[in-house]
Amino acid sequence: MATNDSLSGTALSTGGTLGETRGTTVIADTVVSTIAGIAVRETEGIHSLGGGASRALGAVKDKVSRSSDPSRGVKVEVGEKQTALDIDVVVEYGVEILEVAREVRSRVTDAVETMTGLEVVEINIKVLDVHVPGADEGDEESERASSGSRVQ
Repeated sequence: MATNDSLSGTALSTGGTLGETRGTTVIADTVVSTIAGIAVRETEGIHSLGGGASRALGAVKDKVSRSSDPSRGVKVEVGEKQTALDIDVVVEYGVEILEVAREVRSRVTDAVETMTGLEVVEINIKVLDVHVPGADEGDEESERASSGSRVQ
């Protein structure tokens, strides 16, 4: 039987033969969010995860630490045997959003259930924006810089 652990994780029993318990395995909430984040990023049609502030802060953090946070944009609630997830995404322009959402749910469910043994009972997806290629903020800044300034 699995029990909640007060340290933001879930303890899963690992039984031996004839119902013996030989210890527990604790899966932290961050593990579930990392697994889900990686599965979402592998989905075609997803540009990025997280909201505007989260993405901006994450971009700075990624440059400083030289690594990305795969759980950005993913919130999880983990119980004894089940988990629910909230995922914030930015999709690519031109994709069928409902189909991308179905694919995200399928990939996340498969990854989380396979790796953790927890049942995924709910995945809420919030589409925050549509990414239009060439409309990145960085592209606009580089265009302004290359066009020359009126003032020196």
